[in-house]
Amino acid sequence: MLSYQHIYHAGNLADVQKHALLCAMLGYMTQKEKPLTYLETHAGRGLYQLDAPEAVKTGEAAAGIDLIEAQGLLPADHPYVQALARVRSVHGARAYPGSPLLAAECLRPQDKMYLAELHPQEYAGLDYVMSAFGAHVVRQDGFAMAQAVTPPEPRRGMVLIDPSYEVKADYDTIPRVIAQLHRKWNVGVIALWYPILTSGAHLPMLAALEAQEQPKVLRHEVRFPPARDGHRMVGSGLFVVNTPYGTQEEAARLSTVFSAL
Repeated sequence: MLSYQHIYHAGNLADVQKHALLCAMLGYMTQKEKPLTYLETHAGRGLYQLDAPEAVKTGEAAAGIDLIEAQGLLPADHPYVQALARVRSVHGARAYPGSPLLAAECLRPQDKMYLAELHPQEYAGLDYVMSAFGAHVVRQDGFAMAQAVTPPEPRRGMVLIDPSYEVKADYDTIPRVIAQLHRKWNVGVIALWYPILTSGAHLPMLAALEAQEQPKVLRHEVRFPPARDGHRMVGSGLFVVNTPYGTQEEAARLSTVFSAL
């Protein structure tokens, strides 16, 4: 459970899909003056360097964000592209922000952040990076943190659930967690990232989620070649409850981007 480190996968195509949609949703939600709350259950360390040996070893960023940027597949005014630029202006040209740092770049001073991470080194990095933004950072099980915080104040907001799925029980746990969160926080945007696997391990989870008949659901998936021979992930998905306005159109544009790869 504590072995996963995202540096090996930072900036891959799954990150591009997840982060582009996350920034688009937060970009819309912050257009209104009312404050909001952002929660993240599996936050990672928050900031990565794509020239680190771990990232270079897998080459996933080279086939991910580097390729997207080299081909100019996202517009310069996209909230994701703008957040990337702001992070790199501070941390260097090969810096890559994880979702908590991207969210912080999209949020405003009146908004609140609650972030959970269990891995001790990842937590230490997250706490350091996010201290500048006043985020509440805890070394705690992310599902427990989300249950404890919801319904948050302010009630308007979203939670990103983004586990590594190295704990196989997550596939069974997540539908129950999402149902509980929605009952407690019926106005909250609930966004779940999941890998598309050759084994189909994600499919029963999605079937259980869709059986809940939650409001304003978006299920967006993209496909891409495996990162290396024998790699089981061949795509990436986001399942969103209470989907913000405009996300469907952004997802369609993103599908076009991935089809051009």
